[in-house]
Amino acid sequence: MSEPSSLANDSLTAIPGFRVGQVTNREAATGCTVVLCPPNTVGGVDQRGGAPGTRETDALRPTRGNQEVHGVMLAGGSAYGLAAADGAMRFLEEQGVGYRVGADLLVPIVPAAIIFDLALGAADVRPDAAMGYEACQLASAAAVEEGTVGAGTGARVGGLRGNEFASKGGVGSACEELDAELKVAALMVVNAVGDVLGENGAVLAGLRRRDGEGFEGPGVAFRRLARVVERGFRSRENTVIGVVATNARLSKAEVNKVAQMAHNGIARTVMPAHTMHDGDTIFALSSGAVPANVSVVGMVAAEAVARAIRRACRAATSLAGVRAIQAR
Repeated sequence: MSEPSSLANDSLTAIPGFRVGQVTNREAATGCTVVLCPPNTVGGVDQRGGAPGTRETDALRPTRGNQEVHGVMLAGGSAYGLAAADGAMRFLEEQGVGYRVGADLLVPIVPAAIIFDLALGAADVRPDAAMGYEACQLASAAAVEEGTVGAGTGARVGGLRGNEFASKGGVGSACEELDAELKVAALMVVNAVGDVLGENGAVLAGLRRRDGEGFEGPGVAFRRLARVVERGFRSRENTVIGVVATNARLSKAEVNKVAQMAHNGIARTVMPAHTMHDGDTIFALSSGAVPANVSVVGMVAAEAVARAIRRACRAATSLAGVRAIQAR
């Protein structure tokens, strides 16, 4: 694992041309986060959790003809939150950005993924097209705000016993610099059923003990479910979703490989990861400026993902009855 970055902007927007916008509704404990791409960005995806909520992921597969992605929307609100991508499409169309069909028709390509945050705040208030549009209006190249913001507003970690014993999740971002030109960064929304582990392997954020003294331990409570068959386990309220971006010049197949390798960052920091109760999904974006070795980019993407996940938990603040780790 790499040392923390010394970059002035240690976040996804350190990759030239990418902008991030976030809308936060703390009262309802929900929100959305959009990543807007520079021209000619190539996109890929790797979806591993068993309970996904996604949109337009098929268009990113290596065998599909679409070559360009214009934005990625991450949102709360469960499946309802996918509507936020409609607002991003409208914004991009107004800006003249999209896949051109004929002489005067544009179709922006905006894949999306959601987390389940309806157990916090107001379950009947969810990200919609208006919120997605506003996020695009706010998008900038400034360092990404982290913690209880955007799509991570209503995120929690280790929610097996409900909000009282869970830890607050959120949005985190990190950037890795390979040389003077080549960079790889991640933006993650952390809402895992499992525990988030720190650099030393101990629980950083997760399921708290019933006596309130620390955490149960990595995967301890999950092991007790070994004889609970899937149909009797109702939790589908968790996921870790995010975006990896690089200025490497990669093909569509290579970008999908980066998305695949980036999941190693989830596996290193979340225990358990990629369960039937999570919708773990990572999008990968390549702006195509710098020649690079895809395997090295994928390796470093995993490092950025791991750092972003931990940063999300460290930056989170308590909300809607879920305590941040600072308040444990």
